[in-house]
Amino acid sequence: MIRVLLADDHEIVRLGLRAVLEEADDIEVVGEVATAEGAIAAAQAGGLDVILMDLRFGAGAEGTLVSTGADATAEIKRTMKNPPNVLVVTNYDTDAEIMGAIEAGAVGYLLKDAPPSELLAAVRSAAEGDSALSPVVANRLMTRVRTPRTSLTPRELEVLKLVAAGSSNREIGKVLFLSEATVKSHLVHIYDKLGVRSRTSAVAAAREQGVL
Repeated sequence: MIRVLLADDHEIVRLGLRAVLEEADDIEVVGEVATAEGAIAAAQAGGLDVILMDLRFGAGAEGTLVSTGADATAEIKRTMKNPPNVLVVTNYDTDAEIMGAIEAGAVGYLLKDAPPSELLAAVRSAAEGDSALSPVVANRLMTRVRTPRTSLTPRELEVLKLVAAGSSNREIGKVLFLSEATVKSHLVHIYDKLGVRSRTSAVAAAREQGVL
């Protein structure tokens, strides 16, 4: 029996997922949580094989200590010797979201409009530790591998070079005569184009693709 936890801050989504999963004889929904923190706590309590993890959660009882499903996934992987496998189920399909979840340790990535048969197959694959990507996500990843999105503007490239040199947002702003908010906006665009979620990953990806 595959023991599944549902981690999503929308009750109607959890009800829908539960309805599909409980039709299967080999899958049991053993719990539900509405926050990223709750997902971490449930995982660490044990007794789970697979977590269906949303990517974005509202604030928990103590505020949003861990704000995303990717953060929760990384924390679960970091703190547990034999963690449950995480299958992301979300509405978000940008390169940055997909790569962030996979880099955090998720074994699969499904969109919420996936048909029930695809969801059940993905849960079974995730329970075995196998990759489970919806066709849409798989196609995006293959496209990204074949044609990296490296079309950084000259200004974005200037920002990235200063990031690579170790400059803070404030220092970058002073050098380029930009506000910190504008620097942050450039970084968001850089992350999206490179399919990453952090300064370090952006620099590494840019170097790998020959941008820097």
